[in-house]
Amino acid sequence: MILHMLTITGQQARQFVLTQQGLIGPWRFIGKDGAYAYVRQAGCIQYDPVDVCGKNAELTLQSRVKGFRKSMLHELLYEDRKLVDYADKELSIWPAEDWPYFSSYRERSRKLGETFQGLDELTAQAISYIQENGPVSSDMLPIEGEIFWHSSMHWSGNWAGKSKAARSVLEQLYTDGELIIHHKKGSRKFYDLAEKYLPASVLQAENPCEDDDAFLAWRVLRRIGALGLLWDKNSTALLGIDLKAEKRREVFAALAEAGRIRSVMVEGIKTPFYYRAEDDALMREVLDGSADVKPRMSFIAPLDPILWDKALLQSLWDFQYSWEIYTPAVKRKYGYYTLPILFGDRFVGRIEAVPDKKRGILCVKGLWWEPGIRQTKKLTAALDRTLKNFGKFNDCSEVLLMYSGKESG
Repeated sequence: MILHMLTITGQQARQFVLTQQGLIGPWRFIGKDGAYAYVRQAGCIQYDPVDVCGKNAELTLQSRVKGFRKSMLHELLYEDRKLVDYADKELSIWPAEDWPYFSSYRERSRKLGETFQGLDELTAQAISYIQENGPVSSDMLPIEGEIFWHSSMHWSGNWAGKSKAARSVLEQLYTDGELIIHHKKGSRKFYDLAEKYLPASVLQAENPCEDDDAFLAWRVLRRIGALGLLWDKNSTALLGIDLKAEKRREVFAALAEAGRIRSVMVEGIKTPFYYRAEDDALMREVLDGSADVKPRMSFIAPLDPILWDKALLQSLWDFQYSWEIYTPAVKRKYGYYTLPILFGDRFVGRIEAVPDKKRGILCVKGLWWEPGIRQTKKLTAALDRTLKNFGKFNDCSEVLLMYSGKESG
């Protein structure tokens, strides 16, 4: 069967992925509507509270959405309510319209909550308080003490230990779907009743998935859409989905049989890849050379979908990336919050850029080019443009180069 699959070159695979992602050629995603359209395509984007030069979700959007501003994501989440904060691939942001698909996820949380003696009384207290007082964070909720908490719904998977009762109750109600995140201040989450912000047509909709297998297939299809191409092997791109190898192959086969995905081989890689059937036209354009793949430069977020599977990144791009934020300073090869630099269909380097918000200056603390990258006028001009746009994204009007032990502007 594999012998009869379509075979494409590595460059064609990269061009297909980057065009589908909106990272090469003309801008596919523009403004706030474009930001929403991209999240719908990706299914989810990862959230991380660390803000050095923009939070991860904001950085993911700024690389793909022309004219993106951080306020746009805030509006989509907390004013328009077209997006929600919830679990998917760890901490994530995804379209509110997908709420019905996670019915079984929330039901599992509610059943787990029933195993905790006295929890019903505490959740009733929390809901009553929120009804009277509005959005609340864990340090505002007047529920004292600690409880021993075990939750398979915790962001990091199975988790057990002592936790502040107020925090645990809010997280239980949040995972149950009774509460949503009203807004955030830094890393602090404020919760309110879901029914106040999401329409009944969403909250009360029946689960579109008839069983767990259908839910698995739906989630796998979303992850394929998030990457563009996903191979048939154990992949961190599928993190958060309970999927052993045999089940994964079964899900891929079912999606292929239903005509939802297509298989393809990439030269030099023995494992088959899959892409969404709705991207057939784009694949044809890449193969016949009619796709517009004019180079653009982007700084890529540390938890960007294109970086989810480091082995796939190495195989298709010959690029190794490690997020060194948790690496001791003396052991870092690059910087604390280093972003890969994408130019055309290659990763050409990485950059550490930190805004000095008081002075309105984007300080470039480090810039590392990949081996063999030539410093052409085209590359330099693209870097200048990208730095100016990145500075604007971070409310900076100037760029200051501070790497290589020299400070120049």
